[in-house]
Amino acid sequence: MNPDEIPPDAFDDLVRNALDQLPDEAAALVAHIAVVVREQPEAEDVTPGQLLLGTFRGIAHTRVGGRVPGSLPDVITLYRLPILQVCRNADEVAPRVLKVLGHEVGHALGLSEEQLRAYGWY
Repeated sequence: MNPDEIPPDAFDDLVRNALDQLPDEAAALVAHIAVVVREQPEAEDVTPGQLLLGTFRGIAHTRVGGRVPGSLPDVITLYRLPILQVCRNADEVAPRVLKVLGHEVGHALGLSEEQLRAYGWY
């Protein structure tokens, strides 16, 4: 779809709406994670042939001991242009944003790619 149909401000609104739709348990976790939107990932973060829609950088909340004092905060990043690229029309964007956000929250909970696929959060 044409990225001009969902400009950055409108995309940010979709991300805020997706955050509001998360289950209470996930919302409690996300309250301690920075959620940011970037236009697209840096080239060095993408494997050739891969389309990266989002990332989680941080310490999974299932790890014993949690965060090391002084370490960087956990961050979920959603990439606007790749997400729009996989959508055929504007009606598909909000559900895709929610799915990508849920996928990255799953990583924050310590779930693997295989587990997320099994739960339908791919």
